[in-house]
Amino acid sequence: MKQSFGGRTTSTARIASTGRAGSAAYGAATARATIYERTAYAPERLAPVLGEKWIPRDGRCLASARRFVRDVAVDWKAAPDIPEVAELLVSELVTNAVTHGAVGVPATSTVRISVSRERELLVVDVHDPCPALPRRCRARDLDVGGRGLAIVETFSHDWGWTLTQYGKSVWFQLVAWS
Repeated sequence: MKQSFGGRTTSTARIASTGRAGSAAYGAATARATIYERTAYAPERLAPVLGEKWIPRDGRCLASARRFVRDVAVDWKAAPDIPEVAELLVSELVTNAVTHGAVGVPATSTVRISVSRERELLVVDVHDPCPALPRRCRARDLDVGGRGLAIVETFSHDWGWTLTQYGKSVWFQLVAWS
């Protein structure tokens, strides 16, 4: 099933992953029914991988993940503002993977960050072993957290999640080359 939001046609799996459709129950059921339907990026597609890094599921490794993505974007001569934006967005996704991607998985598990290029798009995937799907929260004014996925949605060209054989991948795309 495909639906159009803001002039962009998207699959219901993407809608469920970004919280753009109805209730949570509708989104979860729709996501399960259409998880393999793809209209845009899919992590299993072959795209040139520019870099990959595994980190322990430990908040102290967040700076390393940010530096890695920033350095890859700079090394591959992405547009001037892209390294900073990619650094911000990967920080949000890795924080979520470390904080929320730990449900029912061994403490020794890792988070994998991969950076690839698909035409003009820089694509960053954050893989964790937990199959629990990401949910956008509605943060109140004084809440300390709950804004990460809203930030990713605001600053990325596109974003979403994909269930994988080993857990899930949460990804974003940035227009980095013209």
